[in-house]
Amino acid sequence: MAAVEIAKTMAAPEKKKTMEAPVKEKVPVHMTILRVVYYAIMIVTVLLYLLPFWTTVTTSLKTNNEAMTTNPLVFGSELSVEGYVESFEELSESLVTSLLVTLGGAFGSMALGSVCAYGLSKFRFKFDGVFFLLLSAAIYLPYQAILVPLFKTVSSLGLYDSVWGLIIIHSIYGMPMCMSMFRGFYADIPDALIKQAMVDGNGPWQIYWKIVLPNTTIATVTVLVFQCTSVWNELLFAMTMAGSWTTPATLALNQMVGSLSANFSTQMAGSIWLTLPVLVLYMFLGKYLIRGYMAGAVTAS
Repeated sequence: MAAVEIAKTMAAPEKKKTMEAPVKEKVPVHMTILRVVYYAIMIVTVLLYLLPFWTTVTTSLKTNNEAMTTNPLVFGSELSVEGYVESFEELSESLVTSLLVTLGGAFGSMALGSVCAYGLSKFRFKFDGVFFLLLSAAIYLPYQAILVPLFKTVSSLGLYDSVWGLIIIHSIYGMPMCMSMFRGFYADIPDALIKQAMVDGNGPWQIYWKIVLPNTTIATVTVLVFQCTSVWNELLFAMTMAGSWTTPATLALNQMVGSLSANFSTQMAGSIWLTLPVLVLYMFLGKYLIRGYMAGAVTAS
């Protein structure tokens, strides 16, 4: 019995030692300070970025008198949607025009860019590097440099001041950017998978529809969001290639802002109507956009 008691007393401190909670390492003071500074900079940046949008919202919900006299950072004495009603009446037809141009131009440029990216990333031919370089250089070509010949070409084809004219323009000039974005994703598809599909008797178009597109859904959504945003917010082609019959929303809003008869709250409400479709697009597809950018960064690295 004495031997058993001695064994228990010797094992007890060892058991107590093993039950003690692990000691947490203290974070260095300088790391804590850097973290606080980092979050402070992030918060200030977000607030400054959202400040113009916030003032637009507050001003759009005021009467015209309060919009001109009160602090733009606060709401008025009573909320008014009169500006939204008036601006929608003026922009309704233009919003439909912009929707048609955006869908046609975005899907047109995506289709052209996707096919080009597929050919340049998975097939080798003579001067393919030069061809890709020329297409990529078109991304940095300023649109102002080609407005005169573009205007003459569009006018000679009878497409000036038409929805189809704007769709074709956005499809062509959006194609290089879409091609460059798609190529980064398509290059990540294993070449062995393409060769195996060829051995199984699939042609280039069958491989494109059955293998490439289904495996790059995130890439397609990423390019779709990017291109829809670009075409929807575009103003230069709208001002030069549209007239009295075809007026995109950006051009109509620009004319409203330049008009002295339009109320200030109506102008701000019009900008909200123009921003709303893009916000809805990012709300529903934003997570796919982030995943697409991350996948593209990994592929590029």
